[in-house]
Amino acid sequence: MLGAARITPAALMRPARVVGGVEVGAVAARDRRRAATFGSRYGVQVVHDSYADVVADPSLDAVYIPLPNGKHAQWTLAALAAGKHVLCEKPFTANAAQAREVAAAAERTGLVVMEAFHYRYHPVARRMLEILHSGELGAVQRVDTALCFPLPRFSDIRYDFGLAGGALMDAGCYAVHSLRLLSPGEPALKAARALTLRRDRRIDRAMTALFDLPGGATGRIRASMWSSTLLSMRATVVGERGTMTVNNYLAPHLWSRFTVTVDGRRRREPVDREPTYVHQLRAFAAAVGGEPANLTPPADSVATMSLIDDIYTAAGLPLRT
Repeated sequence: MLGAARITPAALMRPARVVGGVEVGAVAARDRRRAATFGSRYGVQVVHDSYADVVADPSLDAVYIPLPNGKHAQWTLAALAAGKHVLCEKPFTANAAQAREVAAAAERTGLVVMEAFHYRYHPVARRMLEILHSGELGAVQRVDTALCFPLPRFSDIRYDFGLAGGALMDAGCYAVHSLRLLSPGEPALKAARALTLRRDRRIDRAMTALFDLPGGATGRIRASMWSSTLLSMRATVVGERGTMTVNNYLAPHLWSRFTVTVDGRRRREPVDREPTYVHQLRAFAAAVGGEPANLTPPADSVATMSLIDDIYTAAGLPLRT
């Protein structure tokens, strides 16, 4: 793994203990002492001096990349060039052009590249799609997705333009991806509005975007790291006959309320409590083993990053680089 990021214990280390065939073999960080501390704590035997050393390590099959957004493309390309499969944290890259470059490299090498939208691998996501495809909601009329949480520490890298930060990048990529997942076809952006930081007007602390969906339906995403909407992790689909709502579609294993109302009758759907990250790592290992388990491949990432670029442009903000 490249870096000892805060997400790594939940996203990789703990899942690796229960997913067969996976061993975390090496780590590097900007500060070798930090990498050594991480390795000692989590039982990673090899501590390298640099990210390049990890990528070049012949004993490794794959690389996990939880680096800041602006470094995803660089190190995914480096890993592919070294013959390594890649599990890359979201957002996939800083912009759609980078996403297309990575997708081309993945196609050329035939290696697995998976964007770490961990919620997509949980049974809740599969059940949402089953309900939609069953037709019990009727024709889709509206899709609303949101990921909003408070992050008032403005020195955080997620507010750093140089590292491809912003609410849409960090939180909104989930909302955009889940909108695409639940829509009857690819969304077309209609309008977008950003709330920006006073100290850097290029950085969005909140974003709202409206979409036209196939069949005359409409869509909306909301993303925030600091606005009047302090906490919302909801996906809602309204159809002609009913409504499906999932509160906390992002990490349903922690807590979630999944409700379906059709023809006035309301029911609760059960929620699997196995962590999303375990499902994701299991799928990544299966994909590396040759199974068709990659639900978030580069082509999907290109479509998501293209919408993110469109939203930034419509909101009058520069693309991340």
